[in-house]
Amino acid sequence: MAQQQLARAGATGQRRRRVFKDGKGWLFVGPFLAVFALTFLAPIGYAIYLSLYRNQAFFGGTVFVGLDNYTQALQDPKFWEAFGRVGVFLVVQVPIMLGLALLAALAIDSARLHAAGFFRIVIFLPYAVPGVVAVLMWGYIYGDNFGLAANLNDLLGTTAIQPLSGTWMLPSIANIVTWEFVGYNMLIFYSALRTVPGELYEAAAIDGAGTFRTILAVKLPALRGAIVIATIFSIIGSFQLFNEPNILRTLAPNVITTYYTPNMYAYNLSFAGQQFNYSATVAIVMGIITAIIAYVVQLRGSREAL
Repeated sequence: MAQQQLARAGATGQRRRRVFKDGKGWLFVGPFLAVFALTFLAPIGYAIYLSLYRNQAFFGGTVFVGLDNYTQALQDPKFWEAFGRVGVFLVVQVPIMLGLALLAALAIDSARLHAAGFFRIVIFLPYAVPGVVAVLMWGYIYGDNFGLAANLNDLLGTTAIQPLSGTWMLPSIANIVTWEFVGYNMLIFYSALRTVPGELYEAAAIDGAGTFRTILAVKLPALRGAIVIATIFSIIGSFQLFNEPNILRTLAPNVITTYYTPNMYAYNLSFAGQQFNYSATVAIVMGIITAIIAYVVQLRGSREAL
């Protein structure tokens, strides 16, 4: 009997110590959870709340409309035009940017490039430039009444060089984004290359593999996870395109509309049109689409890795 009581007391003590340990863990996690809830969950919840209502201008007040705002967004031609534009931007710009970043990482990782540290800093430096400053700098280069484009037109006696025209606006924005983020993605790829075991290179050398064979058989397989991560980040960044077209709009207001990208559309609906409810709906729909596409890319990349 006494032994059973001692066993029960021991088990109770172990449970209390386990609860106490769990409580100490929550003390460490609690501040992060509080900040996460206030800065991430609360804004999303409030946006969902706004998207379920509509402001009645003629009758006054805000009324509950359920999913009507979502139905309107899915049938909105301006939204789908903006989405199609960033979709084209994603399909064309992201492969070029990641390809350049991959080539730069492979070149820096190779032992044949002199002053590799210098080139690594130079390629990464544009990412350290604030986005607004970068767009303003390129805006002065693109300006057809001033800057480099205007000077070239004067030198050649032509007006053909117009980076801010309707035909070239999206490629011009893609050039700015590529210039900004090649170094960031290069650093991701280069960090992954530095973790490749040296034994793999030694085995490839014993098998007689040359430079290109080593890249195909050793380096690229080791970069698969990093490429998936960089692709997901680039997809999210493409659908969040805002700074570049919004700043360049002052230079080309007839080319860049208020709904040039989905983010610009949501921003102008809210702050220019005072349509807060519909703006929240557009933002949520775009967030869901982005999450779905990024998840599909992640699943595909994980399966190929297996």
